[in-house]
Amino acid sequence: MRRIRKRMQVVGIESFSAYEDFLEVHPDEFGGLFNTILINVTSFFRDPEAWETLRTEVLPELLARKHEDDHIRIWSAGCASGEEAYTVAILLAELLGLDQFRERVKIYATDIDEEALAVARQAVYGARQLQDVPPELVSKYFEQTENSFSFRKDLRRQVIFGRHDVMQDPPISRVDLLLCRNTLMYFSAETQARILSRFHFALNENGYLFLGRAETLMTQTRAFAPVDLKRRISRKVNLPYTRERIMIPAFTPVDDGRRDTLDARVNRAALHALPLAQITVDLGGVVVAVSDRARALFGLSSADLQRPLHELKLSYRPVELRSLIEQASVERRPTIVRDVEWQDGSSDVRWFDVQVIALADPDGTLLGSSVTFTDVTSFKRLQRELEHSHQELETAYEELQSTNEELETTNEELQSTIEELETTNEELQSTNEELETMNEELQSTNEELHTINDELRERSDQLNGTNAFLESVLGSLSGGVAVVDREMRILGWNGHSEEMWGLRGDEVRGEHLLNLDIGLPLDQLRAPIRACLTDEESRATVTVDAINRRGRPFKCHVTCSPLSGGDHEVRGVILLMEEAE
Repeated sequence: MRRIRKRMQVVGIESFSAYEDFLEVHPDEFGGLFNTILINVTSFFRDPEAWETLRTEVLPELLARKHEDDHIRIWSAGCASGEEAYTVAILLAELLGLDQFRERVKIYATDIDEEALAVARQAVYGARQLQDVPPELVSKYFEQTENSFSFRKDLRRQVIFGRHDVMQDPPISRVDLLLCRNTLMYFSAETQARILSRFHFALNENGYLFLGRAETLMTQTRAFAPVDLKRRISRKVNLPYTRERIMIPAFTPVDDGRRDTLDARVNRAALHALPLAQITVDLGGVVVAVSDRARALFGLSSADLQRPLHELKLSYRPVELRSLIEQASVERRPTIVRDVEWQDGSSDVRWFDVQVIALADPDGTLLGSSVTFTDVTSFKRLQRELEHSHQELETAYEELQSTNEELETTNEELQSTIEELETTNEELQSTNEELETMNEELQSTNEELHTINDELRERSDQLNGTNAFLESVLGSLSGGVAVVDREMRILGWNGHSEEMWGLRGDEVRGEHLLNLDIGLPLDQLRAPIRACLTDEESRATVTVDAINRRGRPFKCHVTCSPLSGGDHEVRGVILLMEEAE
C-alpha cells in the first residue's frame, strides 16, 4: 500500500478509484507502478557475517565434495542490480583461482525487473556502491574508469543474467548453491511454500539455500536442514516424490485427412472403446477426436468434429472448459475439477471429475489438449448413503459422543493455546519482515536523495559557471549594456553602465527603466524599445544628447536589440550605450 500510494503521489492522484481510471487510460503507467512496487535494494557483501560464514564454511565444504573437473552451478534468484551475484563470483574466484573459476563456475542471476537486469548486465558501479568491498578485492576484480568501476570482463562471462518469475517459470536445475535474499518476504506464506518447493527441486543433493535475514523456512522444515540458523543458511534434505510428474495421454488423435493406416485405426478404436467420456482439442481450439461415451453423454455427433470447441454447449456445460484448457497448456500439467454436477435431458443428476491434460511431442512441442470426464455418480450416491448411515450411528452413540466432546473441549483448549503461540510467532515474523521492508524503502529513498543532491549540486555549478560567463561577456563590451524584460524592468547592468551613469547594478535591478534618474533622455528610447518588443527582427539605433555621471555632456549612441529565447519569443530588449566619436 505504501509503494502504491507513493506512485499515486508522483502522478498527483489521491484516491484509488481515480488511479484505477488513470491506469485504464494510460497503459504506460503500469511500467512505472511496477518499478515502484519493486524495491531493488541490494549491495556487495550485504550482511557481512553471513557472507563470512558462506566463505569460510559453506563454499569450502561444497568445493570439497566436487571433483576437480566438476562444474559448479550457482543461482541468484531476485538478483536486482547484480551486486550479490558478483559477490559470490568474487568469493569463488578467491577460493578456486581465476583459471579454475573461468572453467568450472556458472552463475545464473535472475530477476523479474528488466531495468534492474540491464544495470546488472553492464556491471558498472559507483564508488559508493563498492564501499563495503575490501580495497584489495576492488583493485583485483574491478576496472576503474572516470567515476565508476566495472567488473572484469573475463570473469563477467561466467555470470548469466535473465528474466525469471520464481512463481511461474520452471526453476533452474542442478544447482549447488541457491541465493534468494530478502525476496520471499514479499510473498504470502502459501506462495513462499510453493517457491521453496521449486527451490528444493532445483538444488542438487546436499545443495545449499542462502536466504535473507528477514526470512525463515517455517513452511519447509522437512525439506531443508539448517546449517547456520542465524545466518539463514540451510542444506537440502532429500525427500521421496518431490518432483512433479506430467501425465502423458495414452492415445494420439488422428486427423481425418491422413491415410487410414492400421495404427490409426487401432488408436481410433482404442479411443472409442474407452469407458470414459473423452474429447481431444488441437491448438486452435478445434475438436479433433470424440469417444463414443462422450457422444452418448453430451449428444455429440460426427458433424461436431473439426468444429471450434466454443461453438459447442460442451465448452461451458457442465463446466467452463476453455479456461481449464488454457491453464493446462500454460502450466504444462494436468488440471482437475472434481464433483462437477450435470443434468442431462432426463431428471437424473450426474457428477463428473473433469481432467484436462496438455498433449505434447517428445521434444516438448504443444499439440493440443485432452479432456476426460470420469463419472463419479455412483461414488457420490454411496457417499450420501454413507453420510446417512453415519447420522444413524451418531444417534446410537450419543452418550459416547458426550464423553468425546468433553475430551475434545480439552483438546481444543490445548489447540487454542498452540494456535495463539503460532499466531504470536507469525506476528513477530510479519513485524520483522515489515521492518526489513521499511528499512529497504528508507535505504532506497536515501539513495534517491543522494542522487538528487548530486544533480542539484551539478546544476548549481553549471548555473554559477553560466552566470560568471555572462558577467564576463557583459564586462568585456566596450559600452554600457542594460537588459530589460517585457515590462521594461532592468535584468542586467554591466560595469560600463555603472561608470557612465553612476548607478550600481544592485541599485537598478528590478527597477523600471523609464523611472531611472540618469543623464540619458529615456523618453526618447520608449518607441524603439516598444518596436523591439513587438518584432524580434526589429533593431534600432538612436543618438541622443546625454550627460554622464561627472556632468559632462556627450552624444550617446543607443542600439536597441530584441532579446529572444529558444522558442523565438521576444522576452526583453538589450540596450547598448556608447559615446559617439
